[in-house]
Amino acid sequence: MVNVRTGNGYLSWPEDAPFDAIVVTAAPDDVPQSLVDQLGMHGRLVIPVGTDRQEMVVIQRTPNGVVEKRTLGVRFVAMTVKLEKE
Repeated sequence: MVNVRTGNGYLSWPEDAPFDAIVVTAAPDDVPQSLVDQLGMHGRLVIPVGTDRQEMVVIQRTPNGVVEKRTLGVRFVAMTVKLEKE
């Protein structure tokens, strides 16, 4: 099953975790820990990271912890924080 969600990527989607894969299409300055925390065992997070110089980052949860691999240079729109209205 594939679930697609739009909105504040920093808030993530904990009610449906853990995930086998998370693909992010906007670039935060750093990898949001909330997304890493929602990976299932052997799950992968693919996310562009950076401001001026961005890299595609692949993070995988393994039995020994989290492995991060930085791959190629990319250019995505910035991930912005959407403040919740009170």
